[in-house]
Amino acid sequence: MQITFLGTSSGVPTRSRNVSSVAVRLDQRAEVWLLDCGEGTQHQLLRSDLKSSQIRRIFVTHLHGDHIFGLMGLLASCGMAGSVSQMDIYGPPGLDEYLQASRRYSQTHFSYPLRVHTVQPGKVYADDHYEVTCTRLEHRVTAFGYRIQEKDKPGHFDAAKAKALGVPSGPLYGRLKRGETITLGDRTIDGSQLCGEVRPGRTLVYCTDTVYCEGAVQLAQNADVLIHESTYAHQDADMAYERLHSTSTMAAQVALRATAQQLFLTHFSPRYAPGSALQLEDLLLEAQAIFPNTKLAHDFLTYNIPQRT
Repeated sequence: MQITFLGTSSGVPTRSRNVSSVAVRLDQRAEVWLLDCGEGTQHQLLRSDLKSSQIRRIFVTHLHGDHIFGLMGLLASCGMAGSVSQMDIYGPPGLDEYLQASRRYSQTHFSYPLRVHTVQPGKVYADDHYEVTCTRLEHRVTAFGYRIQEKDKPGHFDAAKAKALGVPSGPLYGRLKRGETITLGDRTIDGSQLCGEVRPGRTLVYCTDTVYCEGAVQLAQNADVLIHESTYAHQDADMAYERLHSTSTMAAQVALRATAQQLFLTHFSPRYAPGSALQLEDLLLEAQAIFPNTKLAHDFLTYNIPQRT
């Protein structure tokens, strides 16, 4: 899995940071998923090496404008380009009504099927390779965090050993790679004996907008990557509690308690822009004092989640 940050500002865009969106490029398939779609996301896509024609699913955390105002523009452009065959969007109650009203009043017609799924805590989506779950966060409106779990992969298949056992290359190899047992003449061959150790699937967790909460900790358990909002510095904790956003230290505490591998801070208040008394580097230092493996996200930062061994 490869993640690309398309927007890392909170509330409003700045000269260097757009509002919230993260793209997830999936391995071994020409498919991109979006986490949130703030205003201008399609412009950010044009400035990246991602293709909007590959977007297949969009997961929306909540209905505040800096997370959804880019949806209709992106969906309309995909329709006009004729490059999308189908789109599935997942989000809280009210998302479908918002999109229907936007389509009705703008008289926008899509050339592809658009399916909107209202999510509840639990499993949101699953296929042969990935599973997506969500949980409630604590914000001023209904908000969800998402966990993308890659399913475990079979270990390395020993083709030379299979050949030595007289297994002809072809469909039987595929069955053995999946760990199945086959019959070859009067012999049975156990595919699990020809494969190395199972490779654990990778996990990406996305939590925004929220104040520190147990839901985020549980969702992020043992995640390879946790993307967590860090709207405020620790000294502005009163403002964070009032507005139900997180500080840098809250995000780090979630990562620490969840035993995550890597934390990316995002969704920064413009109050920490260059020239301000506090800078984003100060927020980074605050978080690293609690959870050392923390990085600041910035627009167009790309990160490949490493395969666990």
